[in-house]
Amino acid sequence: MMKKKTPSENHLWHALPPDVICEALVSTEQGLSPQEAKRRLTRYGLNKLTPAAGRGPCKRFLSQFHNVLVYVLLAAAGVTAAIGHWVDSGVIVGVVLINALIGFIQEGKAEKALDAIRNMLTHQAMVRREGKNVLMPAEQLVPGDIVMLESGDKVPADLRLLQVKNLRADESMLTGESLPVEKNTAAVGTHAALGDRFCLAYSGTLITYGTALGMVVSTGDLTEIGRISAMLRTVPSVATPLLRQIARFSQWLSFAIVMLASATFAYGWAIQHSSLTELFMSAVGLAVAAIPEGLPAVMTITLAIGVQRMAKRNAIIRRLPAVETLGSVTVICSDKTGTLTCNEMTAKSVFVNNKLFTVEGVGYNPHGGFKLADETALVEDHPYLHELLRAAALCNNARVEQKHTNWIVHGDPTEGALITLAHKAGMDPDLLNQEMPRTDVIPFESEHRYMATLHHDHSGHAFIFIKGAPERVLGMCNLQRIDGEDVPIHAVQWHQMMDEIAGGGQRLLAIAYKTVPSTQKQINVADVETGLTLLGIVGMIDPPRPEAVKAVLKCRNAGINVKMITGDHAATAVAIAAQLNIGDGSVLSGEDLDRMTDNELTTAIRDVDVFARTSPENKLRLVTALQADGHVVAMTGDGVNDAPALKRADVGVAMGQKGTEVAKETSEMVLADDNFASIAHAVEEGRGIYDNLLKSIIFILPTGGGEALMIVAAIVMGEILPITPVQILWVNMITAVTLSLTLAFEPPERNIMNRMPRKPDKPLLSAFMIWRIVFVSLIMVTGTFSLFLWERSLGAPIEQARTVTVNTLVMFEIFYVFNSRYLHHSVLNLHGLFGNWLVWLAVLLLIAFQMAFTYWQPMQVLFGTVDIDAHTWQMIVAVALTVFILVEIEKFFIRLFLPKAAAGNSKR
Repeated sequence: MMKKKTPSENHLWHALPPDVICEALVSTEQGLSPQEAKRRLTRYGLNKLTPAAGRGPCKRFLSQFHNVLVYVLLAAAGVTAAIGHWVDSGVIVGVVLINALIGFIQEGKAEKALDAIRNMLTHQAMVRREGKNVLMPAEQLVPGDIVMLESGDKVPADLRLLQVKNLRADESMLTGESLPVEKNTAAVGTHAALGDRFCLAYSGTLITYGTALGMVVSTGDLTEIGRISAMLRTVPSVATPLLRQIARFSQWLSFAIVMLASATFAYGWAIQHSSLTELFMSAVGLAVAAIPEGLPAVMTITLAIGVQRMAKRNAIIRRLPAVETLGSVTVICSDKTGTLTCNEMTAKSVFVNNKLFTVEGVGYNPHGGFKLADETALVEDHPYLHELLRAAALCNNARVEQKHTNWIVHGDPTEGALITLAHKAGMDPDLLNQEMPRTDVIPFESEHRYMATLHHDHSGHAFIFIKGAPERVLGMCNLQRIDGEDVPIHAVQWHQMMDEIAGGGQRLLAIAYKTVPSTQKQINVADVETGLTLLGIVGMIDPPRPEAVKAVLKCRNAGINVKMITGDHAATAVAIAAQLNIGDGSVLSGEDLDRMTDNELTTAIRDVDVFARTSPENKLRLVTALQADGHVVAMTGDGVNDAPALKRADVGVAMGQKGTEVAKETSEMVLADDNFASIAHAVEEGRGIYDNLLKSIIFILPTGGGEALMIVAAIVMGEILPITPVQILWVNMITAVTLSLTLAFEPPERNIMNRMPRKPDKPLLSAFMIWRIVFVSLIMVTGTFSLFLWERSLGAPIEQARTVTVNTLVMFEIFYVFNSRYLHHSVLNLHGLFGNWLVWLAVLLLIAFQMAFTYWQPMQVLFGTVDIDAHTWQMIVAVALTVFILVEIEKFFIRLFLPKAAAGNSKR
């Protein structure tokens, strides 16, 4: 007798026969005693998942300040407060708090995913204790407990099945397979994949049919779902490319600001001998000028606009940075069932009377016809096809109906495919059942793998119709139906045709019949074991979505590789991939991946695009290997088994219709229609959003650059500051929330999906962007500082000169926002000037704000401004117009001498 051990200590119970397990662990008749159950509960703990330690709201809020630019701003606020400039200090702190609140509100709560897993577990279980069946809390279950299951139950723990009766379980959340799995008690191989362990029932899965008796082999964190939950706790989230770029940009900018401010302070102290108060205010002004305070708000709003656009295209974004990340995706790892396929079983082949018919149409929609040798075939011209379809419709318990624009099946999906097939032939299953009423039935059972029905027509004839697994039904047939005659069966020919159809990834059903006396009113197994006549074979598959085929091609043209990762069998995966033009026919199984080292896997994924029979660990390793190879990865999934890979991916994409809450909570994006095509649409929008972010950045930064250079110029020339820190904040924030925001509404460029994905390590500021920022900054500082000096030379008070400075900067921005609509192409056309009506609305709003800033007394008191006359406004507008003219000239020379650089962003 084997050494007694509790099931949780052994993960290979699927490889042991039931009698050995029961002999070693527990009596199935009696179950555990209360004393033994208590001892095991003390040793192994409650049957529940360990909760994750989440971050509280205080920590999440404080984390928003962990940014080097925020540190610089807070230091500037401290300096201004120390020297008594409380208004400047208060405005700076207010800006920091606003940005922190925006980040706090938008931050996703990944710990919700673990709560969702715990909510999937059942609360009660029927357990045998000391010979009595008792209903008890599921968390009290211990290894060795005997549990009863029936249709509709959630499995309360991982069970080794000991007795089954027609048991089927929906394990899609763990394996990704859409069809319920038939369960039995037979041991399977030691290394059998999760979806092939038919003698195990897993915690959290749903019993859809039948009854069973099982023994608990794992509880709590040791269950399959518990193991995935533990993986989810340890998988780190990956920072998006944009956030990484912003972090590098922030560090570079902060270093530059500190060095420039320090150098300016040292020059003013050593050379100009300025006062400490003036120098501190100059340093603070320079820091405030150079830091784009409005950029975080503009980025957030731009991403939020992207969220709205994507929602209209069935892509629901849960975390804002994912909007932009989609635009940099280089690989999409997609589930097969329901994402690339319709998740609706469809009959595609019928072999009858030595002829192979192909069937048109997709899913349960009964529109479509039949073809024979690529020619349209009418069912009325082929009575043997009609005979087979009639048998398939009669030996059936399903029905299909239309709801709105969708067709849904009531019953088994495989039977629904046969009913749809009958509808395509013009048959009415309800009318068939009236013409040949069912008298008796042998329901489908996993032991005999077929269903049989007895029918009597109104002419006194009786027939038994059978459908089931081809290898089983074929063994029960002595005859086959050829040209209206029952002739001896040619088994070899049938097996050859079955292999050919199955080679296309189709699942097969055999249809047979038998004539019986009209007096027979009941049937039993003995009636159908022999003497049947084989009518034909039906091949069915979950076909690719037509729009997914186009979307895959669209992704390939955009330089994005699509990989299929599925829990289904290799043959089915390869067949679907071929129809989608994914891969070259090569496939790796989860077992293959388990044997590979990380380096071998990284090499293999460069050449293989189809992965079958994969486990949660396989999916996680694939995503990690792709990221290690320099890719930005989007991963789709719907089950608990997908959650670790979804969390690890740069963009996790969950299914909105058939996806579990666990998958949704760990994902950045949810597909409302479970359609791969929506991912391609989201990528297109993501690329457009990134373009708009660049336009906002290239618009905002020159203002800060011009302001900072003005301060530097003033210190070098020994002049008083032309603009105060609080005025700088006004310009930066008011133009950011008006003018730069309009750039967020620019539609994607026409050629955007013909570009290659941008490199993940590409810096936020390219050489071209740095040049444009410096070029425009010099134009702004030259024009603005010149007007400031002009006003001072005329003897104008400092308040008036500063008022002119601020208004000149704002007018520069008003003209420059039109330049920024196109990075390279001219805006000197109707669409360039008037294509975005929001720009003109923002211009009018900004002018209104500036009028209040200049002439409204409370604003004059707060910002130190005064009234200016119409002649001064004429000079301001004339000087500011130069930026529009000069930038358009610069674009012309770039298109003329650097056409490749200009090709990156085309005009709409």
